[in-house]
Amino acid sequence: MPTYSEMANRPVLSQPVYEAGRPIEVVAREFGLDPQSVIKLASNENPLGPSPLGLAAAQKALANCHLYPDGGSTFLREKLAKIWSMEPNQFVIGNGSNEVMILLAQAFLRPGDEVVFGSQAFIVYKLATLLQGATPVEVPMPNYCHDLKAMRAAVTERTRIMFLASPNNPTGGTDKPEDIIALAQSLPDHVIFCLDEAYTEYLDASADLRALIKAGRKVVITRTFSKAYGLAGLRVGYLLGSTEVCGLLNRVRQPFNVNLPALAAAEAALDDQAFLARSKAVNATGIAQLKQGLNQLGYKYIDGKANFLAAEIPNADAVFQSLQKVGVIVRPLRGYGMTGWLRLTVGTEPQNARLLAELARLK
Repeated sequence: MPTYSEMANRPVLSQPVYEAGRPIEVVAREFGLDPQSVIKLASNENPLGPSPLGLAAAQKALANCHLYPDGGSTFLREKLAKIWSMEPNQFVIGNGSNEVMILLAQAFLRPGDEVVFGSQAFIVYKLATLLQGATPVEVPMPNYCHDLKAMRAAVTERTRIMFLASPNNPTGGTDKPEDIIALAQSLPDHVIFCLDEAYTEYLDASADLRALIKAGRKVVITRTFSKAYGLAGLRVGYLLGSTEVCGLLNRVRQPFNVNLPALAAAEAALDDQAFLARSKAVNATGIAQLKQGLNQLGYKYIDGKANFLAAEIPNADAVFQSLQKVGVIVRPLRGYGMTGWLRLTVGTEPQNARLLAELARLK
């Protein structure tokens, strides 16, 4: 009698498991802590909570949760189209932006195909590639920065997708908008360029690839409501591209992939510009606070532009465990080939101060 493993698709057997930030309730139970005393600075969540407009819309939508959500995400796509000056059928809505990246892989990758991305890039790029039996091509990142020339040189006739995030997760580094545009323009027609802009709301300027999309280049953009809008728990993201690519992804996308409260929250959050501005301001202050504290402790960090800092800390794994014992959750980066590094999400001013105080105590 065959086992489940013997019956499984071959790529599943070697598929890495995504390691998420540890939940507050789990850490509290493990170490006998009051959950209210635990702070989570591990998953790049918004310390201000959800967008108030988004939260109110989600709560209102719950009254209709006996109904299926709009499988076409009609109103959210129409609103995004107005904001981006594009057409509604140029958007695909996903259960977080990672889902639309997975849809991209499902639609376009076969065994033997290659996908190019940085060696310290968002792990979902690799997971999506491997699950389709394709080959990940991880381009080294000197000093944990993208080498765009090396990424372009890594493209072959087998390359089908190139992923680039700016800011990059988990390093936080960015690339110049003009360099991103030049890279996208330089790619051959058989390569889809996917620009991951999960953290772009924290930037003052980002690459605008709409002209390339309108010109027919194989370019897509992904964004999420999880970070600056504070809707991580509702899981909403989207992809912007040509009507052709969106039509193909919608053939792969599952029906009702985004729930009703999430759609309502995302649509309303787009109007919450006051919350977005406050999120950006609090983040800028928090980044400065963490940098100052890490400098005082003598710890090296990457000068990131997102809502976190990657810091090189001696005995990082032991520090990670010790921080949990006192109710501070951060993220070790050994899974990204960054042994000895911790990713520190920006919190509120008191949360940042507590993190820095605990790091000083453990020094």
